[in-house]
Amino acid sequence: MADQVQVGAPPADKVVVVPDVPLTEKPPVAAAAGKEPPPVPESEEEPVKQKQVEDEEALDTKISDAVADGDDVEKVPQSGHYKEESTRVADLLENEKKAVEELKALVREALNKHEFGGFAMPQQQQQPKDDSAKEEPKPKAEAEAVTETVAETKEESIAQAETGDDEEKVATATVRSDAVEDDGAKTVEAIEDTIVSVSASVQPEQPPEAASKEPLDAKPNVEGKDAETVSNKVLPQEVSIWGIPLLADERSDVILLKFLRARDFKVKEAFTMLQNTIRWRKEFGIDELVEQDFGNDLEKVVFMHGFDKEGHPVCYNVYGEFQNKELYQKTFSDEEKRQNFLRWRIQFLEKSIRKLDFSPGGMCTIVQINDLKNSPGLTKWELRQATKQALQLLQDNYPEFVARQVFINVPWWYLAVNKMISPFLTQRTRSKFVFAGPSKSAETLFRYIAAEQVPVRYGGLSKDGEFGNTDAVTEITVKPAAKHTVEFPVTEACLLTWEVRVVGWEVNYGAEFVPSGEDSYTIIIQKSKKVGCSEGEVVCDNFKVGEPGKVVLTIHNPTSKKKKLLYRLKTMPASA
Repeated sequence: MADQVQVGAPPADKVVVVPDVPLTEKPPVAAAAGKEPPPVPESEEEPVKQKQVEDEEALDTKISDAVADGDDVEKVPQSGHYKEESTRVADLLENEKKAVEELKALVREALNKHEFGGFAMPQQQQQPKDDSAKEEPKPKAEAEAVTETVAETKEESIAQAETGDDEEKVATATVRSDAVEDDGAKTVEAIEDTIVSVSASVQPEQPPEAASKEPLDAKPNVEGKDAETVSNKVLPQEVSIWGIPLLADERSDVILLKFLRARDFKVKEAFTMLQNTIRWRKEFGIDELVEQDFGNDLEKVVFMHGFDKEGHPVCYNVYGEFQNKELYQKTFSDEEKRQNFLRWRIQFLEKSIRKLDFSPGGMCTIVQINDLKNSPGLTKWELRQATKQALQLLQDNYPEFVARQVFINVPWWYLAVNKMISPFLTQRTRSKFVFAGPSKSAETLFRYIAAEQVPVRYGGLSKDGEFGNTDAVTEITVKPAAKHTVEFPVTEACLLTWEVRVVGWEVNYGAEFVPSGEDSYTIIIQKSKKVGCSEGEVVCDNFKVGEPGKVVLTIHNPTSKKKKLLYRLKTMPASA
């Protein structure tokens, strides 16, 4: 494969872009949540310990073979960038528009027939009964009561007919009543209709004014039947997913597009996936799950922070947190705890999705950042099992919610695993994946996320303090063995505040104020000193300016590598 990842023993420094996982496969990373390194494929849902050992030994052998090939991680080529598709139906190809309409028709029919699993038809909306259909045989006591009623009807009808001297009507009444007697499946209502019709037909002649008066119950009978039909009319089923009612407005089209794209616009397969998702959400109790309280033990493992340059919310998955043995045992030590972790992860995703904009053209996908630094790796069977379960649920029930998967601090063994599974991934899926080794992680993040939106721990300037995520950051590349200066001109008295950092530091930093007046003296704000990689991630400083001049920051990079310089500043009038 042209897109396979080269593998070597040293850590990976280059950025590797590898594309996407079809939903029919079991990818190493779920499409909507940060995942631990991919689980080894297993044929059984819960393998025995012997099977675990065999799988791990087999994987170690394959990784060793991959490393033995002599591939160099530094020479891995980069593939093309993933371009997110439009969520506007008007922008689709004709065959895609047709698929959307066909899927909407299937959904509408299913709603009308109440076919979505897990949602029972209300009692008052049952199908209207068919009077022509035969009913169940009545119990013995009820049958005897019907027989007695029929007999009384026959005698009464004949008596009424004799008073009117109409033999033909007597015969008619007798035949009708005999037929009712023979048919035990007739309802009481049918018998009453027979009585009314016979009585009306054999009544003696009445004066014109009396004949003109219709029975009071004639009209109500008709209206009652119509009212029964109306009341028994089945109303369409109401189904919502991620807070959006199906077929209610344009937002529903955006959701249906996700299922169509997950199934390559195969309408029937997309409809089946939608049905299964709605059924699973009901069985899993998603609406109740969202309201549950799972505590805050895992808030450092998965969290939302900021937005990327295109406006996607960014989710960070930090697997190194599970190096804490106490947290690991509390989360994965038994099946009940693993299920609790799974439910917490689904709840986190649900809450994040419900904040997205499902209107056409809105931002309805998430960027996932997966930090593999100090990750427990494949040796933790419990974590692998939990990851595998979460991965399966996410790919089956949360289609097309990830705009990009970025893996940072990637160890060499992860790239070895990726090399083995990449041939099974589609080009579209692989195009969403980006891999970066430890030394390239910050630089890779800055390609997609502005520095003011990136947390300090990952090389950015986003933190609590004087500046916020809306205060823009300037990025500059400092060449090897070179000096770079940054000047902040000042024309009036003010308080100047700035933040500065160099990713990886190992450079010399100094600051001074140079006044414009010839008779004034330069003021040293910060004497030049070397800042190591472990010393202060961000330098925050300020200077009260009393005369026109400029603040000059000096960065000296003595190393043989390029350095990324980040800074921002703000001024406050002296009067304030």
